[in-house]
Amino acid sequence: MGQALGLIQVDQSTVAIKESFGKFDEVLAPGCHFLPWCIGKQIAGYLTLRVQQLDVRCETKTKDNVFVNVVASVQYRALSEKASDAFYRLSNTREQIQSYVFDVIRASVPKMNLDDVFEQKNEIAKAVEDELEKAMSMYGYEIVQTLIVDIEPDEHVKRAMNEINAAARLRMAANEKAEAEKILQIKRAEGEAESKYLAGVGIARQRQAIVDGLRDSVLAFSENVPGTSAKDVMDMVLVTQYFDTMKEIGASSKSSSVFIPHGPGAVKDISAQIRDGQLQARML
Repeated sequence: MGQALGLIQVDQSTVAIKESFGKFDEVLAPGCHFLPWCIGKQIAGYLTLRVQQLDVRCETKTKDNVFVNVVASVQYRALSEKASDAFYRLSNTREQIQSYVFDVIRASVPKMNLDDVFEQKNEIAKAVEDELEKAMSMYGYEIVQTLIVDIEPDEHVKRAMNEINAAARLRMAANEKAEAEKILQIKRAEGEAESKYLAGVGIARQRQAIVDGLRDSVLAFSENVPGTSAKDVMDMVLVTQYFDTMKEIGASSKSSSVFIPHGPGAVKDISAQIRDGQLQARML
């Protein structure tokens, strides 16, 4: 009914291209417009001003001869002030944009190695956006943003990259484990050395205390019992220690059998050996 009366409606974010007898007349903004079709006025078509997105998948080869699929996402929109150029000058906007994306990607990626493509994808996206902006502005389109959303190497290359990465991480883990074991061994050796040193110091002090005690005992006994020499006192002390040791061995329930020479001559030999050992320890 509205068209019969010459009235048309243009929706929001859309413009209508008005022609008069097949020639461009004007761009109609959103709203209600009078269109006297009886005198040759007509609507050639509508043009949306909304942001549109085009995903372009481009296969190319890197500098190190690896084939990759680069997926670029281009966001664009028509400019209302250049709606006539956008409507009349391009027959297929999406194919035109796709051609420019192919051209830039296939000119940029072959100059880079595969690792550089991943690292410099923002630079590739910027190059595509600059080229599209320069080319599409004359046709009434604005490039809002260009993104490189995916880089897909060949499946065999991806598998090889994953294996290289896994091997590198395993090697790193082995190095860290070896370093940790090395540190543990060093610390363990340092602890054992410190323990042995302290044990040696303790034994040396123990022997020194025994020697000092024996000396004091011999001097006290010689002073209190006239006519006894230091040798007599030392022999008596050693024989007493000998019998005390025998008693402890026999009284212990966990001790193993110990066979040692026993007799008057053996006691004399043992006392001589102990005395010589004490004297050597004192000299040291």
